[in-house]
Amino acid sequence: MTQTNNSLNYHVSVDCVVFGFDFGKLNVLLLERNFTYQGEEYNDLKLPGDLVRTDEDLDTAASRVLKELTGLENIYLRQFAAIGTPNRLNRLDRDMEWLRFIGHPEEVVVTVAYYSLINIDQDKIDKFCLQANTRWHPVAEITELAFDHMEILNDALLMLRSELKSNPIGFELLPSKFTLSQLQKLYEVILGTELDKRNFRKKVSNMPYVVPINEKEKDVSHKPARYYIFSKKVYEKTRKNSFDFSV
Repeated sequence: MTQTNNSLNYHVSVDCVVFGFDFGKLNVLLLERNFTYQGEEYNDLKLPGDLVRTDEDLDTAASRVLKELTGLENIYLRQFAAIGTPNRLNRLDRDMEWLRFIGHPEEVVVTVAYYSLINIDQDKIDKFCLQANTRWHPVAEITELAFDHMEILNDALLMLRSELKSNPIGFELLPSKFTLSQLQKLYEVILGTELDKRNFRKKVSNMPYVVPINEKEKDVSHKPARYYIFSKKVYEKTRKNSFDFSV
């Protein structure tokens, strides 16, 4: 077996914005930092990421970070930015102390940012996180992150909203079968706007790749809704130049 070279490239890293949806809110996977600086305990949050190994390309490094965090492979992953501004480290003194604490070089590192989409539900939302210091957090409740990670998160959210209107990436956040109400809620939460139910369903009805199946909800207090699936095969055959889900 070939020995893996684990030496690090100290000038290039990857940061991953991992989104998950639980039918009520959009969540992001964050790492909790716990350390002492100048006698004071700090507990804050950061995006998952790591330096790129010398035997990895960027996509491989991002996939490794996700596998180590969640245990999952073949997750939707999209590169959306590279950040290398000279003032990346001109932040709080405690951030510099954190770099020293983990043995990270105290110099500018270019980070390549990715966002990832994981389909979660209320029963599974806590089961993906394998690392003890990893938690899901509602995106709407996050106001501050370590380093420049808040800016990276905001940029990822803008990219997600843009992509959601032109590509069928929203289905990556849903279970294999879903109701139209769940699909509409997904779009409303991510886009941050309320959508007209009639217009939304009319638009969906013109999408042959959103396929109704012969199955309905069970054990619900309201009229059971029909389940649908997203057919990637049909989408590839019928897609137009623009997905245009700007509902």
